[in-house]
Amino acid sequence: MDNNLVDINNILVIGCGGAGLRAAIEAKLNGLQVTVLGKRNKNDAHTVLAAGGINAAFGNVDPEDNWEYHFIDTFLEGYGLGDPEQIEIMAKESPFYVKEIDQWGANFKKLENNKFDQRYFGAHKFRRTCYSGDFTGQSILNALLRKIKILNIPIYDSEYVSDLFVKDNICFGAMSLNILTGERTAHLADAVIICTGGHTRIWKNSSSRKNENTGDGYHLGLKAGCELSDMEMVQFHPTGMVLPKELSGTLVTEAVRGEGGILLNSQGQRFMSRYDSKRLELSTRDRVAMANYNEIIEGRGTENGGVFLDISHKSKDFIIEKIPKIYRQFIEYSLIDISKNPMEVCPTAHYSMGGIRVNPSDHSTKIKGLFAAGEVASGLHGANRLGGNSLAEILIFGSHAGRSASKFSKSLSSQMRSNKILSLAHEYLNSSISKGDENVYLLKSELRDIMWKNCGVIRDEVNLNKGLEKLNHLEKLLPEIDIRLENNNQNDLINKLDLHSSLITAKVTILSALERKESRGSHQRSDFKETEDDYKLNINAKIEDNKFLIKKSIPKQMKNELISLLERYERAEEVSHKLIE
Repeated sequence: MDNNLVDINNILVIGCGGAGLRAAIEAKLNGLQVTVLGKRNKNDAHTVLAAGGINAAFGNVDPEDNWEYHFIDTFLEGYGLGDPEQIEIMAKESPFYVKEIDQWGANFKKLENNKFDQRYFGAHKFRRTCYSGDFTGQSILNALLRKIKILNIPIYDSEYVSDLFVKDNICFGAMSLNILTGERTAHLADAVIICTGGHTRIWKNSSSRKNENTGDGYHLGLKAGCELSDMEMVQFHPTGMVLPKELSGTLVTEAVRGEGGILLNSQGQRFMSRYDSKRLELSTRDRVAMANYNEIIEGRGTENGGVFLDISHKSKDFIIEKIPKIYRQFIEYSLIDISKNPMEVCPTAHYSMGGIRVNPSDHSTKIKGLFAAGEVASGLHGANRLGGNSLAEILIFGSHAGRSASKFSKSLSSQMRSNKILSLAHEYLNSSISKGDENVYLLKSELRDIMWKNCGVIRDEVNLNKGLEKLNHLEKLLPEIDIRLENNNQNDLINKLDLHSSLITAKVTILSALERKESRGSHQRSDFKETEDDYKLNINAKIEDNKFLIKKSIPKQMKNELISLLERYERAEEVSHKLIE
């Protein structure tokens, strides 16, 4: 076996974003030894990009709100594909976790009565989004890190996890490679929790940053034997920056529209009235993204390929109070004062709603000892994610996963170990070090172009198949990538591992998109424009005999109390519409 370090813990958490940190805290509070691995700096995890707010049905601003409406909004706007049990847990438990993280130092905006202020977010019936300006994700991450420090939980960032240790359907750890030194560590653990985020960086226009959300968590899950579900359901956020080009796709938070921002085309028309006359800019993200996309491709966009998002009708003091980060973002990067001039925006790949299939209550996978939480897991959002639900998701289900992993660890009377499995993990890394004529950075850029052109906002069978052919060609070039490790530089190797994961998850995404012959939520097909009852199904993928196996499954049956809840809501909506008419 190659020389390596060995680290032994009860619980190993992969990912140092919000879900990973909350899982680690829960495991520690359950009396177990836990370690967190992250490939980014722990102070700058992807969670910081979730700017606008976190949802909880307190009813502080709109007293009519409650968990039932939160459930209804999330389930219906997910087009019926979300797991009803998971949605119910989120809707009922989010107030507890919002209070908890605020007590830990998130410092959400308060009303005069010291209750949380709440703002509108798209497609929510009531104002239920709690917030810290437009940097809510950062405030939550900071609060979690303070709690981590108090509990003395070790976080090792700059660690790239290349393989999980799985034998006889039992996960007992993972192999990591230090990004800075190349040092390898075999982490042995009773249970492993994957909290690695999604795969939206594999699109050319993306709100994710370099070297994050490359699909590595999905690749780990597939290699371990997990199933992925609904990978075609990728949310394109309506508003990413257009300029400067090097920052194209950088997120412009939904809080801008929540605080009164309006969308205009190049002709000065407030075009959302044609796409959703009732909710306008606060429609669902899939509808606003499609509206923006249509305006651009039909010739009513800006010269730079965007539309205008305007909040200049609000006072400068209001803008600086409510969305200070966005105000600074446009000043610093585009020299635009948004209190005087509109922003140029266009759709950007933003959130992976599919992911590893998990049990809704404990977030266990089909592999014993392996759990998943956050964006890497499927089930909550269905075909469309409501803004503000992701931050609730990471806290709630990070906690559930940490608690369940702890229970699993305590139930063990012996621990699985296998030198052969560790050797195979070393072999994968060794075989990834190659000499050739291909440049990994150029291939990663080509992959992002393929996904944007062939599996973007609007899809069709011809382009999806062309994209699949191109991905297969790229995969054949992997052994030809030139990897140089001089002066202890691991960047080429890390990028090749990332590229491999991105290729695998890109192929799963396209295969799933081909299988779903309809338009539903974030998945829009120009050759199948209608939403079909026959496709109210989850599309699942796994690897068998080194081949992808794609199957459909019927979403979990909703319990009677929730069925009655939806029926009452639909009857009330019918009466309301008749009164309006």
